[in-house]
Amino acid sequence: MTARPAVFLDRDGTLIDEDGYLGDAARVRLFPGAAAAVRELNRADFSVVLVTNQSGVARGLFTEDDVEAVHARLAALLAAEGAHLDLVLYCPHHPREGAAPYLSACECRKPAPGMVLAAARLLDVDLARSFVVGDAERDLESGRRAGVGGLILVATGKGTAEHARLAAAGRAEHALARDLGEAVRLVLARQER
Repeated sequence: MTARPAVFLDRDGTLIDEDGYLGDAARVRLFPGAAAAVRELNRADFSVVLVTNQSGVARGLFTEDDVEAVHARLAALLAAEGAHLDLVLYCPHHPREGAAPYLSACECRKPAPGMVLAAARLLDVDLARSFVVGDAERDLESGRRAGVGGLILVATGKGTAEHARLAAAGRAEHALARDLGEAVRLVLARQER
């Protein structure tokens, strides 16, 4: 079997509204066009993987069960529009806040590459032909450290401010997309080359 490319998506500010520390499934709001964008990736035979830091668990703001409920709601919203995620991974840790077992300088918390590398092993992903899409430098850095070929920052969430900061520092080594839909168009255009 040949390894497939994947698109690694950040959650808050990329796929759904940035809503602080989100532990309430009722507050999940897909960005307009997000489900259609994921559906396009599904149809193009990309593995679609959600990788998200959820330090609200370490900080005691919500539980892992709450995170799972948020992800179940997200999956239901996507399914209602004919889209799906192939894998969901999250990091509940924080290096300086919280209590054991969540107080941890782990390898899964972005910008570390742990979640991307774990997904690559689980799904047999070709990282060089894959993409990371997120609204923060840490999203892109996790992909860079894992050897992901394409890095796309979306202007939703924190993305506009992050891009300005990175550009001012001469570190804008990524594509910039207005939103997830435009990011997916960039992914598909690069795949056709």
